[in-house]
Amino acid sequence: MKNNRLFQQLALSLLLLLVPGLILAAGDSPANAVPFDLTTHFVGFFALLLFIAAYTLVALEEVTALRKSKPVIIAAGIIWAAIALVYAGTDLKHLPAEMARHNLLEYAELALFLLVAMTYVNAMEERAVFDVLRAWMVGKGFSLRQIFWLTGLLSFVISPIADNLTTALLMCAVVMAVGGEDKRFIGLACVNIVVAANAGGAFSPFGDITTLMVWQKGILQFWEFFALFLPALVNWLIPAALMHFAVSQGTPQTSSERVLFKRGALPIVGLFILTIATAVVFHNYLHLPPIIGMFTGLGYLQFFGYYLKRTYNQQYLLTKYQIDEAELYRNQRIGSMVPFDIFTKVSRSEWDTLLFFYGVVMCVGGLGFIGYLALVSELMYGTWGATYANIAVGVLSAIVDNIPVMFAVLTMEPTMSEGQWLLVTLTAGVGGSLLSVGSAAGVALMGQSQGIYTFGSHLKWTPVIALGYIASIATHMWLNAALF
Repeated sequence: MKNNRLFQQLALSLLLLLVPGLILAAGDSPANAVPFDLTTHFVGFFALLLFIAAYTLVALEEVTALRKSKPVIIAAGIIWAAIALVYAGTDLKHLPAEMARHNLLEYAELALFLLVAMTYVNAMEERAVFDVLRAWMVGKGFSLRQIFWLTGLLSFVISPIADNLTTALLMCAVVMAVGGEDKRFIGLACVNIVVAANAGGAFSPFGDITTLMVWQKGILQFWEFFALFLPALVNWLIPAALMHFAVSQGTPQTSSERVLFKRGALPIVGLFILTIATAVVFHNYLHLPPIIGMFTGLGYLQFFGYYLKRTYNQQYLLTKYQIDEAELYRNQRIGSMVPFDIFTKVSRSEWDTLLFFYGVVMCVGGLGFIGYLALVSELMYGTWGATYANIAVGVLSAIVDNIPVMFAVLTMEPTMSEGQWLLVTLTAGVGGSLLSVGSAAGVALMGQSQGIYTFGSHLKWTPVIALGYIASIATHMWLNAALF
């Protein structure tokens, strides 16, 4: 009986593996099939208006309390359904399905990559890695100006490894703790954190979703991104230096809060670095998709989680770390009162962001299939030229999220030099700093700061941030002139 059940499971698995291939074979379109130009068709106008409406709801997320993933997911489904209706009954009726699968594959690789990275970040957060860093900074007795520079520097350094959103939230917690009632300092420090986190994420494939998209697309190799290090540093340093004089010279009251790493915290940090190295080796040297390396790294964490579970003994740990402190402090030292569970870390990933990313990829893919991206590409890269077009991409990223902007550029596939691809990577990454709503870090800090850091408080410093934006572009074009 058991053997029969095993045979049925194997047969079903084999069938599931074969079905996609059968579907694709049955759906082959004529060779060199050219999609219909629907840019002046009713469906084209409908899709464009629907995407604008959905993205308006995304921009109003803070007001409506409607998760940003919901409108774009629905819009994506309706756009592709409308396209399929136009193709139904024609010789190209299978073409929309093929293009949708192509976009879905691109999304799947990026989403799974992000899922592993988020899982590691959640594991480090649960093991108190970030809490220890925050407590150390709060308890050192730094002046407000020192805190201003230290939080900015750490934002710039941490965001290339983690992500700019997590980094910004961590540093905001620090300035909220030391700033107290000094709302002016908290507002300034938050502006500095947003600029630094976005700049730090711009020179690393892991620092932002846009850089990850460019790397996974194979346009730039892993080490080539680091040519943007100095331009990104300039992007942060110029605004920070000018804002420095507006920061009070006072020293906040120190905190005596004591936080210790939970069991296994530092090994998890090491495994995350090893995971990144694995993904780089798989992609750069073995020519495999980076996601395979990242999932291999997830296996590292799973095995370490197994070790933590097998060696977890609550009574032993309570005895080993017995100290004359409150029960809460003792629990911080030994870890949570339940064993480490890898699947809780996966479940705590930012699913709204991942689902929003799906909606954006499918919406922009649909608009590209209709023909709108070809029109935009002809206008921007054909008429304006690559340099002005790429600078405009950064400005647009301050108004619209940089994810759809960058995905649109990648879908257009303009013919550009390595220097121009680095330029658009830089501008898309740091352009969101021009406005508080231009990046996930800015939007998150507006919520976390409880109305202290606002759209208006950031807007006051937009001219200064724009100077950094222009200077970073000039620095890149000067330092990396040979790449253009």
